[in-house]
Amino acid sequence: MDADAHAWAAFASASSDDAFCAAWLTLQCSLITGVQAGLLLLHDEASQTYVPAAVWPDPRRDLSYLTEAAERSLSQRRGAVLGLDASERERLAPDSVHVAYPIETDASIRGTVVLDLTARSEPQLQSVLRQLLWGAGWLEAMLRRRGVGREALLLERAATVIDLLQAAQQHHVLDHAALAIVNELATKVHADRVSLGMERDGKLKLRAISRTALFDSKSQLVESIANAMEEVIDQESGVSVPPVPAARGRVNVAVRDLAARAGDKAVLGIPLTSGGEPVGALVLERSDGPVFDADTVLLCEMLGELLGPALDRMLHEERWFGGRLVDKLAQWRDDLLGPRRPALKLSAALVVLAALFLTFADGEFRVSAKTVVEGAVQRAVVAPFEGYLAEALVRAGETVTARQLLARLDDRDLRLERVRWSSEREQAERKYREALAKRDRAASRILAAQLSQAEAQLALIDEKLARTRLLAPFDGIVVSGDLSQFLGAPLEQGKVLFELAPLDAYRVILKVDERDIGYVTAAQPGELALTGLGGRTYPFTVKTITSVSTPQDGRNFFRVEAALEQAPPTLRPGMEGIGKIAAGERRLVWIWTRNFVDWARISFWAWLP
Repeated sequence: MDADAHAWAAFASASSDDAFCAAWLTLQCSLITGVQAGLLLLHDEASQTYVPAAVWPDPRRDLSYLTEAAERSLSQRRGAVLGLDASERERLAPDSVHVAYPIETDASIRGTVVLDLTARSEPQLQSVLRQLLWGAGWLEAMLRRRGVGREALLLERAATVIDLLQAAQQHHVLDHAALAIVNELATKVHADRVSLGMERDGKLKLRAISRTALFDSKSQLVESIANAMEEVIDQESGVSVPPVPAARGRVNVAVRDLAARAGDKAVLGIPLTSGGEPVGALVLERSDGPVFDADTVLLCEMLGELLGPALDRMLHEERWFGGRLVDKLAQWRDDLLGPRRPALKLSAALVVLAALFLTFADGEFRVSAKTVVEGAVQRAVVAPFEGYLAEALVRAGETVTARQLLARLDDRDLRLERVRWSSEREQAERKYREALAKRDRAASRILAAQLSQAEAQLALIDEKLARTRLLAPFDGIVVSGDLSQFLGAPLEQGKVLFELAPLDAYRVILKVDERDIGYVTAAQPGELALTGLGGRTYPFTVKTITSVSTPQDGRNFFRVEAALEQAPPTLRPGMEGIGKIAAGERRLVWIWTRNFVDWARISFWAWLP
């Protein structure tokens, strides 16, 4: 009973995981009769193997003979008994069996416990496995507690790293970001001084010291900090004084010199890495208090790996454009000449081949221009005299035939005027006959003149009446004019009412940019693609080049007329598209770069004094 009480007391008062495991194994071996030896194996995260966590009764005893039972339990993920079969008993000590039971948490095997027992019946062995099953719950609770503690520590480290990253990202200048980082880090890890330096072209420069806005780069303290940083960068690993277990065996001459010069109790140097290469270093100092532990070292190493790329990018952004360009060209050179990046090499080869092809290959040079189709003849139908619109029978877009009525003017006033002049003529004619009968020569001559005047007015009115009917001069299409909304409106003499164009004759009008007009000559062939007739091109020939330019959208365009070789039946005046005039063979590189070269030449000439 005293031994059991002592085991329970040790189990209840265990202050560490190792003591807990040893007390647990001792308690299990005391509760189970006939135990000759016991071994507890737990999974080690660092080595990814199962290592002894407790040995009973003597921790110095070699229990490697229990390995077979442990391996069977781990592989089968259930309790295992070794020594029941005759072949198994030959490998064990006489009257001995090995019992193993796995420790499992969250569907993951975390270890196993193996006991060397005196031989016993199967029901008794089942009782032993049941006891181990019940006892394994304490180990599972410990492992879960350890996992929760480890996760909490990782979360705390992650939160610290995130805070420092946010402090760095709030600034776009390297020195400002570095000062924010060292101030925040000094507060987080309770350091008296934190310094940050960055390396460029093999030279280290101290960028920031915590709680210090200005410092003398030539002072002995700053030089000692820089030497410690160079020592850290050269070894590409953390260096500390006094050394932590993870940093033992590393050179720390400069770090010890800094500690002695500054009177520090502890100094820790951590490299800042980017792309696997050191780009700077952090140096942390404590003048009193505890030394830097493994958790602080791990936190600073995480910070160095995460902050390194961001600070290295800021360092490169500080360089002049020429320096960044040289680095980029050097990187491309290394990628092209190195053993990797086959896709980049293939792309570069294709680009070179394309450049050679464009330099030496010829192609057809064509001048492009916006194009509109017009009728070869365009006739205007105008108001013959002042009057009122009585009827409009067609509108723009409709096809008409020759002599077809387009519109009609109101002729009521003209007919009344004709009645009046008819009456005047009849009166003059009657008076004229009476004068002849009386042989009054003077009166007859006056009346003859009045009769001629009346007949002339009648002829004029008849002509106007005939012209109140506006007829189409030929077969064609109404290009413009819609008078359906102006019935009864007054018309001025000469006002254009309709514009007509024939359907069997067209001309192509190209608006050629002044930069390209020098390449266009008469009789050059070309092709026309119309927006309304997509899918086909229509050949044409240049006929006339006008010498007058028209400004449009800030540029000058010349009017070039061309004739279609064969007009499609669906072609209509007013259709727009793009025309391309063939201007001969040229080098492909010249065709694609001529506009830029001409612009650059003119701009350079204008810039010259």
